[in-house]
Amino acid sequence: MIFKSLRAGRYAHQFWSKSTLFLDCVCGLGYSVISSSMKEIKVKDASPMCTLAPDTEPGIQPSSSVSEDRKCSSISVKSTPEIEKKYVHHVYDAIAPHFSSTRFAKWPKVAAFLESLPTGSLILDAGCGNGKYLGLNSSCYFIGCDISPSLIKICADRGHEVLVADAVNLPYRTNFGDAAISIAVLHHLSTENRRKKAIEELVRVVKKGGLVLITVWAVEQEDKSLLTKWTPLTERYLEEWIGPGSPRVRGPSSFTLESIPETEENGLGGHPKDSRVSLTENMQQSSCSTPQNEDDSMVSRDGKSQQEFFVPWHLPYHRAEVSGASAGALANGLAKKDDKKGAVVYNRYYHVFGEGELERLVSGMDNAVIVDKFYDKSNWCIILEKTLEG
Repeated sequence: MIFKSLRAGRYAHQFWSKSTLFLDCVCGLGYSVISSSMKEIKVKDASPMCTLAPDTEPGIQPSSSVSEDRKCSSISVKSTPEIEKKYVHHVYDAIAPHFSSTRFAKWPKVAAFLESLPTGSLILDAGCGNGKYLGLNSSCYFIGCDISPSLIKICADRGHEVLVADAVNLPYRTNFGDAAISIAVLHHLSTENRRKKAIEELVRVVKKGGLVLITVWAVEQEDKSLLTKWTPLTERYLEEWIGPGSPRVRGPSSFTLESIPETEENGLGGHPKDSRVSLTENMQQSSCSTPQNEDDSMVSRDGKSQQEFFVPWHLPYHRAEVSGASAGALANGLAKKDDKKGAVVYNRYYHVFGEGELERLVSGMDNAVIVDKFYDKSNWCIILEKTLEG
């Protein structure tokens, strides 16, 4: 398989305690750590000390102007825009139990990627949600993180090693893991700089030769009717979302806020493949169904493809969480009641990706190359290999 050919036989095995690997990595960084009972496992090339690497080479002091520019740029990218706080973070905290109950099926191509990794691999799942991929390959060691404390608690209750963390500021030292995954995460980041930074972080935390799998929702949806159930935002923002209020939506609009199936939305479907079959073959099978941009994507008034949306989540009235965070969300106008459907309706922010957009975000990186890319069941997906240490 493509992954094994890149990785097999290149590492000596050493024993380290899971607690040493996990807790040393986040100690003193200010992250909320939730850890299950731990046991010993083989992890390749593990170091007993996990520290964050400095921004510059040892012994080299950048000029004050360069240092300040880099600092300001880093702070700007890592500062969470208001739209993400309100329409991603708060929403997933409020709907976590219901959301988790719909997230159990493993996407075949993600599973194939994880199963292909060598025994003893340390896998980092950035944006792990309810942890459905954590532990999928029993011969590997998984660590997960997510921005939602509510989802992280669900993971911890299931016995996973997890912590609360931001995708653009991962709490792992450089060259720490053997592989990383980011499944349906980047489309919740509202600026191009933050999406690019999240990819850079995924590459940073894996070793040279490490693999990174990224999947995102595509604007070229196979089910074209789905787009009519999403609320398009007024414009595509290239910089930070400004102001405390909600972003405007297009109006008057012919698009209604209808219920969408709360199952495996945009799942990487198809039949499970033998783990020995490369994802390159899977890509070839799915590439023939790649949609045409001009027909499948929604076009905004200025003729450009519409990529910014609110996607509704319907939380049924009978769910216990309606009496908790949802009460506050309704009071603050961040959710609304739909008595006809018997649900509290939340809007989730999405930037859906166009064909080639993921590749363009990676094009300027000098420490990673794309080893696979494919479209599958309304998702764009890439696999990166880290080529340089650091």
